[in-house]
Amino acid sequence: MNSERIIKKYPNRRLYDTEVSRYITLADVRDLVMRYVPFRVVDSANDTDITRAILLQIMLEEESGGRPLFTSNMLAQIIRFYGGTLQGAFARYLETSLELFARQQQEFAKAMSDNPFETLARLTQKNVELWGELQEELLRVVGLPVSNRKKDQSS
Repeated sequence: MNSERIIKKYPNRRLYDTEVSRYITLADVRDLVMRYVPFRVVDSANDTDITRAILLQIMLEEESGGRPLFTSNMLAQIIRFYGGTLQGAFARYLETSLELFARQQQEFAKAMSDNPFETLARLTQKNVELWGELQEELLRVVGLPVSNRKKDQSS
């Protein structure tokens, strides 16, 4: 069995899940995302990968209802990075930050079953270190001087 589920999008805008041999909705695709099921959406006419477009469509639906995740200011700031020299660095920074946040959320839930206070102290220290490393990488990319954290910490 293929490790990546293939979903075909037909000209009538319907999505067909080839693994279960039936048409599905965007809500079903969202469910795949929530269950960490690897998938790819392809245009049935030319096999072009349109996964990003479908994920953006799901995000748009999520943003339109209830409480949005992104404020207008956040969206404007993200748009400003398109086409600029920092677009690639920003994308890596954002992706790494989200992966870190998700991983720590999982670790936190697992660790809270042990000693909650020790867990909080350990995660806080780890957060400070990781965010510092991410910040230093971003500063290096934009060409700004990076302070020597170890030197600063020993003072």
